[in-house]
Amino acid sequence: MTAKAPATLRITEIFYSLQGEARTAGRPTVFVRLTGCPLRCGYCDTAYAFSGGELRTFEAIVAEVATYEPRFITVTGGEPLAQPGCGALLKVLCDLPTAPEVSLETSGALPIAGLDARVSVVLDLKTPGSGEVGRNHWDNIDQLKPTDQVKFVICDRGDYEWARMKLETLGLTGRVHDVLFSPSTGVLAPEDLAGWILEDRLPVRMQLQLHKLIWGDRPGV
Repeated sequence: MTAKAPATLRITEIFYSLQGEARTAGRPTVFVRLTGCPLRCGYCDTAYAFSGGELRTFEAIVAEVATYEPRFITVTGGEPLAQPGCGALLKVLCDLPTAPEVSLETSGALPIAGLDARVSVVLDLKTPGSGEVGRNHWDNIDQLKPTDQVKFVICDRGDYEWARMKLETLGLTGRVHDVLFSPSTGVLAPEDLAGWILEDRLPVRMQLQLHKLIWGDRPGV
């Protein structure tokens, strides 16, 4: 009988940095960036992860992650769920003896059903300004857990009004830990978004991309 081949994923990079977004912003975190993405959002800042990468076994991935003795791990992309083995990797990472907090950053275009319940999902709902609003997989809303988060990247006032409507019609604040509104970097002034949120008294968390404030657009940080 032929031995089963070890599970593999195509990896763009594994690196240690500060989490730049979401609930754990500012926390030292190990990032596992998977290669590939079926979307082409206008504001994408990780186009270098669309192709290339290195095929690595789960064993090699976990071994490198473990060298940092992480408390926080984020699996990201590209779109990590575009690779079928992503869910299995998430479970392996959740099982690490250091009992880390594992999060998944996903575009929301692919199903999140069946993921390990320990994973904190950061679901990016694509606004009209992204150019990919038609790719939102709306069935994901019913899969969200109280530990998950939903993110909107806001490009203009139209995006803001669209996100405000979705916040209400989908009942997001009652479903997840945080709803995150982010101004598209270099497109929407942060003070404009802040003003709209305050004026409408929205129950959301505004966030800026901390890693960009520190390191700019350099990949891998």
